[in-house]
Amino acid sequence: MKPRIKILKDGPCLVMGNIPLYYGEIVTDEEGHTIDIIEKGEYTPKGTYILCRCGGSNDKPYCDGTHSIIGFDGAETASRDPYISRALTFESEKVRLTDLPELCDHSRFCMRAGGIRELIKKGDPESIKTAIEEAEICPSGRLVLWFKDTGTAYEKKFEKSIVVIYDKQKKCEGPLWVRGGIPIESSDEYEYEVRNRVTLCRCGLSENKPFCDGSHWMTSEEKLAFKKKWGLL
Repeated sequence: MKPRIKILKDGPCLVMGNIPLYYGEIVTDEEGHTIDIIEKGEYTPKGTYILCRCGGSNDKPYCDGTHSIIGFDGAETASRDPYISRALTFESEKVRLTDLPELCDHSRFCMRAGGIRELIKKGDPESIKTAIEEAEICPSGRLVLWFKDTGTAYEKKFEKSIVVIYDKQKKCEGPLWVRGGIPIESSDEYEYEVRNRVTLCRCGLSENKPFCDGSHWMTSEEKLAFKKKWGLL
């Protein structure tokens, strides 16, 4: 069976095809900026397994059927248009940045050293190097940095795998980091655009299901401010 994730209607994620499942932790530098996701270990390998999407399971990250007890509404509201057709574009002399704010999981990797936009504006080798690092580690795929001369993206090569993220700084469970271009099928059999990195909601609160929108730690006021800033209302 080929690697694949199936979103079940008002239920969990069905993961098929022997996809490795790791648990990892967001780490920060001395100034408190997030810099990486460190794999801490691997769950017992399984060919097929189901991951909680409602946030209520007592057997996380696996589903235990709680969604049916609490009446979980897992309706998928995410756009089905391609990433590049919706993304904002920021140009500099050396690189191009595409940005799709609605995908943001708010793990804050783009804020180090003044932020990725300021870094590409500066344009010096060290700033560009840091900008590349920030874009490549953005787990949701909100940010993609491109070579201007070739039009190809800076992307790390990942094995097909899933990482259950813990946000140590915010002291909360984070999303499912899906890596390596794993197909994701909706509950009505639509296949979302296959991308190298995306994050799936596992707290049940995202307004962009099945994808994460940072609801696992953001307050309603913070979410509203973010939406106003990026024109998502």
